[in-house]
Amino acid sequence: MSLEAVVLVGGKGTRLRPLTIDTPKPMLPLAGVPFLTHQLARARAAGVEHVVLATSYRPEVFEAHFGDGADLGLRLEYVTEVEPLGTGGGIRNVAGRLESDPDDPVLILNGDILSGHDIAAQLELHRSSGAAVTLHLVEVADPRAFGCVPTDAAGRVAAFLEKMPDPVTTQVNAGCYVFARRVIDAIPTGRPVSVERDTFPGLLAAGEVVTGYLDSSYWLDVGTPAAFVQGSADVVRGLLASPALPGTTGESLVLGGAAVDPSAVLSGGTVVGPGARIEAEAQVQGSIIAAGAVVGPGTTIVDSIVAPHASIGGRCSLRQVVVADRARLGERVELTAGARVWPDIELPDVAIRFSSDA
Repeated sequence: MSLEAVVLVGGKGTRLRPLTIDTPKPMLPLAGVPFLTHQLARARAAGVEHVVLATSYRPEVFEAHFGDGADLGLRLEYVTEVEPLGTGGGIRNVAGRLESDPDDPVLILNGDILSGHDIAAQLELHRSSGAAVTLHLVEVADPRAFGCVPTDAAGRVAAFLEKMPDPVTTQVNAGCYVFARRVIDAIPTGRPVSVERDTFPGLLAAGEVVTGYLDSSYWLDVGTPAAFVQGSADVVRGLLASPALPGTTGESLVLGGAAVDPSAVLSGGTVVGPGARIEAEAQVQGSIIAAGAVVGPGTTIVDSIVAPHASIGGRCSLRQVVVADRARLGERVELTAGARVWPDIELPDVAIRFSSDA
């Protein structure tokens, strides 16, 4: 039986708006390709052959891009969630497309986690421990923002604890699981179910083995603009290896059809998408300049995202900014402190600072 995976890609990506108004979060370009491509390529490298995408928001975008998955060496299927079902309900909703036997492992990936952990090793631990579920765990410096997952000396999960001011462990759920197929089939149908609050605690109460796979490799939730652009830059610079990177690692990645003036400076893992144009003496650091976008002469862009076909005028300054699709900025516009420019907005030539949503 071929190894199977479920990827949960149904979220609306609210924290990434306005980038996600037209594009589902997993389809936003990260290091030159849709974010989901990195996850699928890593799953394939771990031996996965069959993937079911659990979609909800803008489901047609996924199939239009990936088709049957043959280009990635995968067999892809798509199941759309009509009503919100939570993480557990979303997994259960695709069970009819799975082909594995009751005790076979099924890899579950959360569609907004960029991770370098060893998926094959997690699968091997699952098999050797006889676990019902094996969770990828990471240690974080400040676990107060997370539910924490303490384990015993043998690596068995002892509890799933909600956020607390004084956590008992720095280990947190990293969003990648291996389920025994029978556990998926036992999730209730037709209603929302949370794996974190319902499924996992229920398994512990029933005496099932739930194992933690602790791995200290690269891990990042890319659900915010700052994290998304950081993840892209990290992949371009080689801090996280991805078999889907469409080029070599370095200070920048310039994709086919892009035009970069020789006097422009690209650094910090910047990506320049197909057909984009970077004009004379522009400086772009750690940013995503998407397909068809234009950066004017003398403009400085740092840790920002410029979406497809947006246009930035000359001598502008953008720091930690999102400029959405087709937006147009005039000359000398200065944007800082998390400003977000929505699709099709035009900002005239100004010499003042915008630091709130525009």
